[in-house]
Amino acid sequence: MMITCRLSTILGAKRLKVSEVCHATGIARATVDRYYYDQVKSFDRDVLSKLCRFLQVKPGDLLVLVDQQDLFDQ
Repeated sequence: MMITCRLSTILGAKRLKVSEVCHATGIARATVDRYYYDQVKSFDRDVLSKLCRFLQVKPGDLLVLVDQQDLFDQ
């Protein structure tokens, strides 16, 4: 099992750009990019709060637990 970040999926569904997220939340572009490309090693509670508030989602919508085998079966 592993945690995966669904920021790219959520932004696509809401037709938002990474630059819009950065501008609205004050989060650095490099940080948003790490979440967007699911390359985050540890999750910052402040960043998660800002993203959830801006996107109007719950943390469980943004971060999901997936079975690694499911990733290979697709």
